[in-house]
Amino acid sequence: MKEYYADLHVHIGSTETGKAVKITASKTLTLKNILIEASDSKGIDIVGIIDSHVPEVQSELRALIDSKEAAELPEGGVRYRNTTLLLGTELEIYDPFCKGPLHVLAFFPYLENMERFSEWLKGCLKNINLSSQRVYVHGKVLQEQVKKENGLFIPAHIFTPHRSVYGSGVEKSIKEVFEPKLIDAVELGLSSNTEMADGIAELHGYSFVSNSDAHSLPKMAREYQKLQLKSASFEELKKALKNEGGRRILANYGLNPFLGKYYLTTCEGCGIERPKPDGPCPNCGKTRITKGVSTRIAELSDAAGKKPERPPYIHQVPLQFIPGIGPKTLTKLKEAFGTEMTILHHTEGSQLSEIIPQKTADLILAARNGTLALKAGGGGIYGKVDQKVRP
Repeated sequence: MKEYYADLHVHIGSTETGKAVKITASKTLTLKNILIEASDSKGIDIVGIIDSHVPEVQSELRALIDSKEAAELPEGGVRYRNTTLLLGTELEIYDPFCKGPLHVLAFFPYLENMERFSEWLKGCLKNINLSSQRVYVHGKVLQEQVKKENGLFIPAHIFTPHRSVYGSGVEKSIKEVFEPKLIDAVELGLSSNTEMADGIAELHGYSFVSNSDAHSLPKMAREYQKLQLKSASFEELKKALKNEGGRRILANYGLNPFLGKYYLTTCEGCGIERPKPDGPCPNCGKTRITKGVSTRIAELSDAAGKKPERPPYIHQVPLQFIPGIGPKTLTKLKEAFGTEMTILHHTEGSQLSEIIPQKTADLILAARNGTLALKAGGGGIYGKVDQKVRP
């Protein structure tokens, strides 16, 4: 068994011919650029590209395989240099059983599975060439089709106020929309962590995954997990999500929930925190709010007694969040030490201070140790790292 890093939620911004896929994502997020960034810069062993349902993306992947730059693995996934690509898709559900729209992820072992699934999708959505499209079928029907192609089904960023199962999709229970037995894991999202999510009893039977939901190359691997597997492949990940045969999630690495965009309940009028979500804002008088993840989880929490044993959730501050680390400094660090995973987890403080100012090196070490001072985010605004270390 070996240790592998995995980020399972990365968008494609555009195809090689310049056609938009995820409209809100950077155009530099092409299939090839993502694979190079994951392999050579980020140090990510498994990357889930969740716009692989797009036919032009599939054609690009076929071309990489035909040219021998990439190869399909017998146990699922496509190998490119030091990284395995998992074929994924993000879709939006808003059926009669939903309170509002919600997003889900699905992953498939082989390109032919994804191609067949895409053919089925063409009859269920308006534009197969775009990301995160609404499918006009019930949630359980979508689950069954994913399983027909031997896929994995994972509700995405489950507490986000907009387009998530608990944030906008259901009143109380995931059972309102989905068949629980056909869920393979749940994705926590940037404003929550394991401790918060385990307050909800119905989640105790699922593995938690933490992913970046990257809309640009620098955002890749801002959240990820460390896995214990025999190899970086689809089937090995599937076993890890079920804790089978010694495969397992060793740790989740994610933003401290304070750094997420939706931790606090905030006023939509002026953006300040609303300690009491009901009534007018004490600052501007408006009544509309964006309910924070912390507030929503408190409403849903019903777990009493012993909680399941889980891998540690390690609050990770991405290098781009740390004051003093801009693009030029990040390039210097990578030239000296290799990938971001190496810098975040393994490089000694004395080595760091040879390349960057001591103050900045201390902030990296504080981020690693969880001792940075933070200001919580909300209402779509990220939290911030203070330029000091907690005692």
